[in-house]
Amino acid sequence: MTPVQWTYLTFGIVVVLALIFDLGLLSKKNEQISIKKALFQTCFWVALSLLFFGYMWFEDGHEAAISYLSAYLMEWSLSIDNIFVFILIFGFFKIKEENYARVLLIGILMAIVFRAVFISIGVVLIHKFSWILYIFGVFLVYTGIKMFTTDHEAEFKPEENAVYRFMNRYMRITTQDPKGKFVIRKHNKAYLTTLSLVVVMLAVTDIIFALDSIPAVFAISQQPVVVYTSNIFAVLGLRSLFFLLRGAVDQFDYLPQGIAIVLIFIGLKMLAEYFIHIPVYASLIVIVLCLGGSILYSVYHQKKELPEREEI
Repeated sequence: MTPVQWTYLTFGIVVVLALIFDLGLLSKKNEQISIKKALFQTCFWVALSLLFFGYMWFEDGHEAAISYLSAYLMEWSLSIDNIFVFILIFGFFKIKEENYARVLLIGILMAIVFRAVFISIGVVLIHKFSWILYIFGVFLVYTGIKMFTTDHEAEFKPEENAVYRFMNRYMRITTQDPKGKFVIRKHNKAYLTTLSLVVVMLAVTDIIFALDSIPAVFAISQQPVVVYTSNIFAVLGLRSLFFLLRGAVDQFDYLPQGIAIVLIFIGLKMLAEYFIHIPVYASLIVIVLCLGGSILYSVYHQKKELPEREEI
């Protein structure tokens, strides 16, 4: 077997065992995940991702390993935007907290399947039409500029979502208490509950975010093993990250600007690749500095100003 084949095999075994450990042994049905447990599970997935980085360094070389780490950090940071939208969706449909974990699990597993399909399509397109990388580059620069200048205070409105409107119009949906069920029977007919609706919306939301993140990963590396592994590790850690950050996600006011700068840099790097080769170390350094700097800046400079009262 080649080193890449060994990497795929090891990755598959690690993911299966980790899912059994995290979802089977650490999670219980209808359990409310505490901050302490979410922190433990987040550390577990991050540590596993970093250990895999070490394995790739040994098996596939330092360049592939650094590309993987850069792509993983990019995906991981974009996950915070996902979490903000997930919170709004759960709140809009009044999902009970004990159902969060199961709904997130199914939605994330669906997202992994869709991402694998998108990545496979991207690999084929790049292999046949190498010039498509320049389209990705232009798209990333445009996305980065748009993200940097967009008012992120504008609230995502689930009731205006196309998926919600389509399902609500053409499918049998019931708003009665699902009691943990995804489908219930009423008048001898099957009805989808709000849990089913939320699962679909979570998966579709992740697909929308993937339209930005997957081209960004291809800009970092065109090796399928790097793109697949970094994406899947980042998405698998999304559930625990949700429970860890759901109360503090609005504290990262300037993170979107940090991500925007990274997207612009990666897009320009892709466009300039024909004239100059920028080492993969540069991407990792820019990603770490921009994301770390935007998080620190958010902590010390809050956008959301509280009304001040003058002392009399």
